[in-house]
Amino acid sequence: MTSPTSVLHGARKPREASHPLYASSAGLEAVELAASAGLVLDPWQQDILTASLGERADGQWSAFEVAVIVSRQNGKGALLEARELAGLLLFGERLIMHTAHELKTSMEAFRRVESLFMNSDDLRRRVKKVSHANGDEGIELLNGARLRFVARSKGSGRGFSGDLVVLDEAYALTDEQIEALMPTMSARPNPQIWYTSSPPLDAISCPHLFRVRNRGLAGGDGLAYFDFGCPSDVDLDDRQAWAAANPALGIRITEEFIARERESMSDAGFARERLGVWPSEDAESGPLNVKRWRELADAQSTAGDDVAFALDISPARDVASIAVYGVRPDGFGHVEVVDRRSGTEWVVRRLAELAERYDPVAVGLDVKGPAGSLLVDLDKAGFARPDNADAPKRGQLAIPTASEVAAACGQFADAVTQGTMRHLGDAQPPLMTAVAGVKPRPLGDAWAWGRKHSDVDISPLVAVTLARWAYISRVDAIVTEVIDPAAHVW
Repeated sequence: MTSPTSVLHGARKPREASHPLYASSAGLEAVELAASAGLVLDPWQQDILTASLGERADGQWSAFEVAVIVSRQNGKGALLEARELAGLLLFGERLIMHTAHELKTSMEAFRRVESLFMNSDDLRRRVKKVSHANGDEGIELLNGARLRFVARSKGSGRGFSGDLVVLDEAYALTDEQIEALMPTMSARPNPQIWYTSSPPLDAISCPHLFRVRNRGLAGGDGLAYFDFGCPSDVDLDDRQAWAAANPALGIRITEEFIARERESMSDAGFARERLGVWPSEDAESGPLNVKRWRELADAQSTAGDDVAFALDISPARDVASIAVYGVRPDGFGHVEVVDRRSGTEWVVRRLAELAERYDPVAVGLDVKGPAGSLLVDLDKAGFARPDNADAPKRGQLAIPTASEVAAACGQFADAVTQGTMRHLGDAQPPLMTAVAGVKPRPLGDAWAWGRKHSDVDISPLVAVTLARWAYISRVDAIVTEVIDPAAHVW
């Protein structure tokens, strides 16, 4: 164990690395070009460029795919900037697509590359146009080469095609995006895809990155794989492990700051975010059987005619979710997050639109949770609370007691175990992440989903749980009316 006062330097070599054999490498040229633009790469970054830009005897890249898995703030961005500069100015790549899961990450990468060009007389002279137009951010050179920056949507990846495609924040990639992207690369003369990421939050929200990892560990054909993460049994207080997982330690990350992170973060969060520990693919330590949940995915599933809605808000109030539950014609339940957006101001209006269209059995709301703050607005919008003396009516709020919240969570877990429910799987990453990352909290003699105990936002899971409870608790007490059987397009 290294003492806290010793000076540690990050490891140059990743713990796991494999790459195809190559006849020559364009890596040194890329490193020198970056340096001429004022971007001096760390030794570990130079090594990765050398191996990932290896060329076969026929001039094609030896690695079609490159994956770099390393913890945050270690320098993935600079590595990508050097690769993109080389693609534009050395390799004749006509279109480079830099994508990220979040718009803010993509725009930060755009600003960094723009700064490289604008702060170098030589590079600036080669620029034809810099576009800041919303949705068209990028740089076009006089030679016709283009570098575009986009945020990935939950839709297709067909618009991401290019000679080089960068998939930053790859922990949030969906199978749909990859399956749409890969065929579009087939017509490119010498394409390359880069995945850069820290490990996924859980075992099920990004199956593609797990497949990349498994291929990398096996030395898969056409893949250059570099992973600085520690093994799952790492001693979180071992400072040598800190150095092994963070190649920029002593360069742009200090040992003192990592020590502060260790004190402030949960064990699971520190292991994942700073030491690069991957979640287990067979993780079942939480209250939900994650493997069983994955088996219940049905991309074609849809709710039946009668439905119940519910809503929930994250504790930070930065995102809200509306969920639905209904019973399919085959008798299986269906859960789905039908809308999820930033903020809270949109929720009541959107819920009113859904209620008018689908005439739900009930609308679930836990008034003791963050969404309880919307109760007054929901009342004003016509979502009445039932009088205990009257039978409940369609569209009214269903407000659970503490014991009913516990029962709802337990019944949801049982439905997963028993396989009586279906969901949309990878099409809904926030729900998948919540299922894998949720932790229980005591509630009387039972338990419920624990917001404070969980390392992820569980509001999508809370919403679908409440929707299921609202449906089951109300459907038998309400006279079923004839509902338009049109397809549910939320």
